[in-house]
Amino acid sequence: MKMLIIYTHPNHRSLSYAFLQEVIRGSKENTSIQEVKVLDLYEEGFDPVLVFNENKRRRDMHTDPDLAVYRDQLMWADKIVFVYPIWWGRPPAMLMGYIDQLFASGFAYKDTGGLLPEGLLKGKSVVCISSMKGPALYPLLWLYNAHKTLMRKALFHYVGIKKVKFFEFGSMESPRGRHKQKLNRIYRYFKTVNG
Repeated sequence: MKMLIIYTHPNHRSLSYAFLQEVIRGSKENTSIQEVKVLDLYEEGFDPVLVFNENKRRRDMHTDPDLAVYRDQLMWADKIVFVYPIWWGRPPAMLMGYIDQLFASGFAYKDTGGLLPEGLLKGKSVVCISSMKGPALYPLLWLYNAHKTLMRKALFHYVGIKKVKFFEFGSMESPRGRHKQKLNRIYRYFKTVNG
């Protein structure tokens, strides 16, 4: 299994970065994972801003040469792991800008003329690891599960990825947030995952 980790947090002293390290540590001990690549969107200097004009058209995003390396990474990966905080009930704007540009028509999906498109990223799996200041049940009870619905249904299912797992950790700024247990849970998952 080939795994691409997309890390989205501007601070390498953050809890998100600690989760990234546990993903990598567990993966190195897993014989089912042959290779791991990490895309750190902030360190990469990824530009999340969409630009459409007479030279750049939305319908041509799937062939934009500036995004070719990122498309190749997504095609290469069997498993895509997203590590990010939840800010204002959703992933950071940097990650949403990546999604807006990479999960484009002609690459991630193809319009069929029907209600739903044909997903072109079938056979891949996704893991989302996110943390937030609020309690774990806040997104479910107050936001009607908006984060998971956005990621699972509006994005991944739309492009053909049906196998989606979430680790959504709450109360992460509290001293009672049980950070060590949650970090260990991520390590153990990636040490043993096989698909």
